[in-house]
Amino acid sequence: MKLTDNVLRSFRVAKVFRENSDKINCFDFSPNGETVISSSDDDSIVLYDCQEGKPKRTLYSKKYGVDLIRYTHAANTVVYSSNKIDDTIRYLSLHDNKYIRYFPGHTKRVVALSMSPVDDTFISGSLDKTIRLWDLRSPNCQGLMHLQGKPVCSFDPEGLIFAAGVNSEMVKLYDLRSFDKGPFATFKMQYDRTCEWTGLKFSNDGKLILISTNGGFIRLIDAFKGAVLHTFGGYNNSKAVTLEASFTPDSQFIMIGSEDGKIHVWNGESGMKVAVLDGKHTGPITCLQFNPKFMTFASACSNMVRNWALSSSE
Repeated sequence: MKLTDNVLRSFRVAKVFRENSDKINCFDFSPNGETVISSSDDDSIVLYDCQEGKPKRTLYSKKYGVDLIRYTHAANTVVYSSNKIDDTIRYLSLHDNKYIRYFPGHTKRVVALSMSPVDDTFISGSLDKTIRLWDLRSPNCQGLMHLQGKPVCSFDPEGLIFAAGVNSEMVKLYDLRSFDKGPFATFKMQYDRTCEWTGLKFSNDGKLILISTNGGFIRLIDAFKGAVLHTFGGYNNSKAVTLEASFTPDSQFIMIGSEDGKIHVWNGESGMKVAVLDGKHTGPITCLQFNPKFMTFASACSNMVRNWALSSSE
């Protein structure tokens, strides 16, 4: 089924999960779309089965905490950042709940983590104003970039380049094979002192970059020229919360949750808002992602995950 304005408007909450006692800070769908994994401020990692619509198992990272959880290419391994004790990134086997490797180096909290879509490379950005490049097979940092401010970063869908958003005012594009030579393109944006950038994502077709902020707007830019195509607003975020914005897998639509628990959806080409979905969330929707393979998406506020599917009338 193709995603259209009407199809998006007909999504309803199919399932609500209340596995957590504290805020869910991140979740990630497996590449095959069959599972979704969440990390929470209650130090738990919950694995959900998307096809059966139920939690499969819960693991804990009580000593170090857990944040920014990401699947690797192996279905049963993840990497995540710590939010207690230290700022080391951990590589965990879900199968036997054992750490495979640690990635030390950052000296302040990790605020961005992105796995290459094609190999074992990943990048991390930290409040220590660095971006580090890693390989899952080695504990040693493969590359280090010093920046002027807090970074957000992400790989493109081909895994050939990555983008770094710096100081909430510029996007720098790096070639993975020669990133030490500096960025091959820099796009300077109009600086908005009312908010800061909190996330950066490429569309699946690699043509667009979505910049999320802790203000009341998100920006869609051309990944080749850096031109701002649309600025989407009209949703509530008065408390400057980090809200996750996402593309649909076909790169056509952009969605973000709001602090009043509603999800706003825009058409990326026309820039028009096509839907406002009410999931009856009790607080800000901090996590929001579309399943890469199936016609469902998930949203999370505070300590609840909601799984959305097409309503049966469609």
